[in-house]
Amino acid sequence: MQTSRAVQTSRAVQTSGQASRTASRTASRTASRIDYAALFAATPSPYLVLGPDLVIVDVNDAYLQATLRTREDLVGTYVFDAFPDNPADRHADGVSNLSASLHRVLATGERDAMALQKYDIPVVDRPGAFEERWWSPINTPVCAPDGTVSWIIHRVEDVTEFVHARRSRRDEEHDEVRASGSKVEWAALEGELYSRAQELQRLNEELRQAHARERQVALTLQEAMLTSPDLVRHPDIAVRYLPAVGSLNVCGDWYDVIDLPDGTVAVSVGDVVGHGLEAAAVMGMLRSALGAATRTVDGPAQALEVLCRYALCVDGALTTTAVNAVIHKGEHLIAYSSAGHPPPVLLHADGTCDLLDQATDPPLGAHAVHVPRVEAHVPYTVGDTLVLYSDGLIERRGEDIDAGLHRLCDAVSHTARLSPEHLADALLVRFGVSGGARDDIALIAVRL
Repeated sequence: MQTSRAVQTSRAVQTSGQASRTASRTASRTASRIDYAALFAATPSPYLVLGPDLVIVDVNDAYLQATLRTREDLVGTYVFDAFPDNPADRHADGVSNLSASLHRVLATGERDAMALQKYDIPVVDRPGAFEERWWSPINTPVCAPDGTVSWIIHRVEDVTEFVHARRSRRDEEHDEVRASGSKVEWAALEGELYSRAQELQRLNEELRQAHARERQVALTLQEAMLTSPDLVRHPDIAVRYLPAVGSLNVCGDWYDVIDLPDGTVAVSVGDVVGHGLEAAAVMGMLRSALGAATRTVDGPAQALEVLCRYALCVDGALTTTAVNAVIHKGEHLIAYSSAGHPPPVLLHADGTCDLLDQATDPPLGAHAVHVPRVEAHVPYTVGDTLVLYSDGLIERRGEDIDAGLHRLCDAVSHTARLSPEHLADALLVRFGVSGGARDDIALIAVRL
């Protein structure tokens, strides 16, 4: 009986798998037959498609019906040339409100839902005349693989009839008495609601502007903290820093490039736990300490030993990871040491690569007493590329880090012929983080 049940179970699993594969193939064939242009044109809600320059690139039939325009009137036209403010309405603010929303979408790559808008539209057969219209707009980005906004879908619902109907009912019910015995002043009530909606929109815009200023100040601070004066002498080195999405652009990752007196070059990447100003402050202290140690002691392992002793005295520095590498160009040799950090990658000109994982110790502060750190040496060939990075590039929630390292090796193997600048950008695109990730990312690519 057990064998019979096992056979039945096996057959059921096979049948289920076959059904799943059949459904998948059917769905794929169905999707390939869908005419998405016709689908867009027939969608009942009014849609307008804008390019990043806010020029109209497409429009569906529902939008043409709602605005009483033709496709020839709109496609290829700057949106605010097609729909200017009503010059007879001194309170008209449709253009400024919509412009602010569209530019927010371009800047953030996120959808923006607008408050109820009074935005009159030109009457086609009466030059200079405008018709009162009320709209409920939503602006949605369509992003390219690199995270930039390729188009904006401007969806609107024409609520003019609703507003006019409310006005009619307001007039008819002006003298209606509620159970409380007080008269309903519909005109004052609706006017107050609209006024509050506009005030809320204004306050939200002020908050966005304040947040944007704060982010810019934070970004300026971060750039100052990550300045590597020696980097300008190395066109063969590319660096990237991407703050975590949703942060103030200040986080705990760092990179550094240092020219040493003996003609060698040191590069490092580190990662302080946490985000925000506190993590950035700790990062600044540790980065400076490692830079000083690298310039004064012999080798990357001793520099990390000094940094570890210093980290024991700095609040928030424990469990920081860092990797430090010194490139001996005359000997074609790389000396490296890691404090709990993901291993660097040595990419060879033929596309093969090696993980530099032979000198990895625990993160800073893991030992309460001094423990010598290990150091390894690896030869390289002119034309190879050394890649250092922080874990935000490769780690994904719920996934083993080995999977991320495998993806990284696969990704860099396709970039051997690229310049360091293009290689760095290609890695960010390949990992889908060119627009930022959940964690901040530091990256160095060195052409040896």
